[in-house]
Amino acid sequence: ELSDVVFAVDSVPAVFGVTTDPFIAFTSNTFAILGLRQLYTLISEGLENLAYLRPSIALVLAFIGFKILAGFAGFEVSTASSLLVVAGALGVGIGASLLVETADAQDAEDPDK
Repeated sequence: ELSDVVFAVDSVPAVFGVTTDPFIAFTSNTFAILGLRQLYTLISEGLENLAYLRPSIALVLAFIGFKILAGFAGFEVSTASSLLVVAGALGVGIGASLLVETADAQDAEDPDK
């Protein structure tokens, strides 16, 4: 359980990369503590089965880092834009993985192609 708390606290900068609302930051970290094990299992299984999930997560983390640094420089990225980038990156990564997996499965079924 201590590792759950450590990882939830570790995610605070990422939360503040999306929003500066303390209520959202507090509740998201509370839910992170409560559901981290289940989410870890889901992501670890997803990394094994979804080829493009890892690069999409890297893109999300890079965006959050950019957003935090841009905030220090006085450039503000809206919460809606941030959520759109995060959801878009993860959606494209998952969608591309499923498309490639489907194409690979079809190629395996029809070796004459």
